[in-house]
Amino acid sequence: MKKLKSRFILALMTIAISSMLSSCMMTKTSVGAYRETPGNEYTYAKGKQFWLFWGILPIGRTSVNTPGDGNCEVITRFNFGDVLISGLTGGILTSYSIKVKAKM
Repeated sequence: MKKLKSRFILALMTIAISSMLSSCMMTKTSVGAYRETPGNEYTYAKGKQFWLFWGILPIGRTSVNTPGDGNCEVITRFNFGDVLISGLTGGILTSYSIKVKAKM
């Protein structure tokens, strides 16, 4: 019983540490006059990009809409759902989440 409990705690610690380390796999790119434009931020569009063989070969190209004026911020991150996809497939299939933010 102690062996099962210690394995469960080890698994929880591994998941917690891997989810904390994935935050370094995020990029924020401001496009146009996004930083200078006043207003509240909102999510304009979302998408997911999939890759094969540990990120070597993309599966298609995800097109995420952008505002007509071109002022936005594109955020690409490797979140917990992406960690699960990568972990369950051994890295053969990976994904990244893409979010486009704009201001009102």
